[in-house]
Amino acid sequence: MEKMMALHPFPLYPAFRCGKATPWGGFALRRIYGKNTTDPHTGESLEMSVIPGLESTDQYGVSLSALIERNQRDMLGSRIEGPFPLLLKLIDAHEKLSVQVHPDDPYAARHEGKLGKTEAWVILRSEPGAQLVYGIKEGTTPEALRRACDNGKEIESLLRYVPVRPGDVFYIPSGMVHAIGAGVMLYEIQQSSDITYRFYDWDRADAQGNRRELHIRQALDVARLDLQPEAVKPETIPDRYCRHEKLLDTRYFRLERLFDCENAPFDAKHTHFSVLTLLTDGVIRCENETFSFPAGQTVFIPAECAPFSLTCGLCLIASPGV
Repeated sequence: MEKMMALHPFPLYPAFRCGKATPWGGFALRRIYGKNTTDPHTGESLEMSVIPGLESTDQYGVSLSALIERNQRDMLGSRIEGPFPLLLKLIDAHEKLSVQVHPDDPYAARHEGKLGKTEAWVILRSEPGAQLVYGIKEGTTPEALRRACDNGKEIESLLRYVPVRPGDVFYIPSGMVHAIGAGVMLYEIQQSSDITYRFYDWDRADAQGNRRELHIRQALDVARLDLQPEAVKPETIPDRYCRHEKLLDTRYFRLERLFDCENAPFDAKHTHFSVLTLLTDGVIRCENETFSFPAGQTVFIPAECAPFSLTCGLCLIASPGV
């Protein structure tokens, strides 16, 4: 039997969430990374997505889910089963996002028929004084949180605020209350889920005076007040071709960061796919072909991928937990 040709890395092109869906967004995704946005309130570039209506595509406009359906084993790997596991985004928070929380898998399956959502953030840019909401203040009781929710603005005094700067990494497990602050651009890796429960939206209203929907009952159901984590401390991985850091290794996803790669070699993983997001311009060489990509480009690396090399000043590598 003739052996099939190995797959090549290929660029993904994003879908965008904008307008009323992201009233807090801006134009920075276009200005900094050249994303093809037209709405002045574009908050999210869904770099790798199979979310219905918000799917990323290849250079020919074929959706990622269609590409996977054609060749699932070679695309995803021998150990990836069930729903597609990951969603990757670039997020521009021109204004602060709502205070929100996500359910775990059992709650999401029972109430929404979907995966839950655990996620993580890598800060790419931040204005002076920028911060995140990263949990609830220690000692807050469920009763105190419930009372604050009944009184709107009172919840602000219970939130745990942390300053951010470029390069910081934050892990947000399901159940953790969180919000991105104004003046922050970040990379987000998460389970492939679109479930968000809003606690509070800073009393924000649109031009017609309409406020976005809150989900207080569900948010109180899933919020975990015991979560008090700190920013992730990267772990250095020995690598002769670049400075290599392990940022996260969880049951849902793995995330690494590479600096100053010069023809760094990559081989097929077989068990799982990987995804590169270049944060500076980069070059991939694969089977005598050379592909140049701009900063902000996301590239899908199939599980059965031909060997290739990467030259790039800074990039992130995401892969599913296996």
